[in-house]
Amino acid sequence: EDIALFAEMGFKVFRMSINWTRIFPNGDEDEPNEEGLQFYDQVFRELKKYDIEPLVTLSHYETPVGLVNKWNSWVDRRMILSWEKYVDVVFQRYKGIVKYWLTFNEINCAFLNGWMSSGVATKNMAILADVAHHQLLASAIAVKKAHAIDSANQVGNMITFTPYYPLTCNPEDVIAAWKKSNKSYFFADVQVRGTYPAYQLKEYERMGIKVNITEEDKKILAEGTVDFVSFSYYMSGCASGDTEIMASQGGNFAMGIKNPYLKQTEWGWQIDPVGLRVALNYLYDRYQKPLFIVENGLGAVDRIEEDGSIRDGYRIAYLKDHIKEMSKAIHEDGVDLMGYTPWGCIDLISASTGEMAKRYGFIYVNYQDDLTGNGERYRKDSFYWYKQLIQSNGEQI
Repeated sequence: EDIALFAEMGFKVFRMSINWTRIFPNGDEDEPNEEGLQFYDQVFRELKKYDIEPLVTLSHYETPVGLVNKWNSWVDRRMILSWEKYVDVVFQRYKGIVKYWLTFNEINCAFLNGWMSSGVATKNMAILADVAHHQLLASAIAVKKAHAIDSANQVGNMITFTPYYPLTCNPEDVIAAWKKSNKSYFFADVQVRGTYPAYQLKEYERMGIKVNITEEDKKILAEGTVDFVSFSYYMSGCASGDTEIMASQGGNFAMGIKNPYLKQTEWGWQIDPVGLRVALNYLYDRYQKPLFIVENGLGAVDRIEEDGSIRDGYRIAYLKDHIKEMSKAIHEDGVDLMGYTPWGCIDLISASTGEMAKRYGFIYVNYQDDLTGNGERYRKDSFYWYKQLIQSNGEQI
């Protein structure tokens, strides 16, 4: 029923993920779970019925808890072998059915929240550096394997991207913004260029961190570079060279200083449509690879009116302003943009706050944080607006 609603909006692509534990429940079984594979057979069949192309993320903030308990997840290099078995199974099973793949969702969040992104409950950077290295190797292995199994496969990475502006024109603020931006770039630099950037190796050196990067690892990274770059964009940030200012302001998910020129959402995320154009240009200039915006949206409190309607004009305004900037990046700046999948097409529990009240979808799901609700679906005003936008290929915005 939900896929039929996506089709009613006119979706040409649906971004989804395969849950590793549906295929290997503990992560280390000898044989995959056939029922799990059949589940995705049905999902893909339903999508194809409506001519909707699946864009599949291989790992989206979920790691088999069996492997967390057995090896402490991605801290252990043996995770790569279990991962390789998993991706081999799904690449073989869905050959000719799925053409577009992403490896790890927001892989750079390993440094921000190791538990959510990687199943590693620590903030120790030496440990997280190993986690990052093992996931980067796993990503490269998946890319190479996908190409070997089906030359039609296109595989992208996925990062969360936050462009940083200097708080002022003080040169120290410019340096601070550059360093903050590197936090977003590092993982993509490895996945696109196939080698560790010098600035990250120097940072590890300053922190006394020694990552075991073997010659074979270097070869794997070099041979497993991605075909395109995908990213989430929700906000921009500001940075200052003044450590007291940086410490005193926890703006935008604690990722930077609040920008005095921008408004913010009910959850304190600043709204910067122009920042999406900035992001697109920064990424395209850096990598010269096709880009794909796979998350962008507004988390807000939606209310059902007596007539069953949901008047979410605020969401329409947010998306409209961002899509206008996307269009400028394409038509005025020459950015090669493959596609755009907003977050999210249907209400779900917010990853950042763990609540239903923070809603992102075009489709309202009647479940509430107090555990009431019957799961009934309602089309929001944004549903009808987005349907018209797709029909006009972005002309009627």
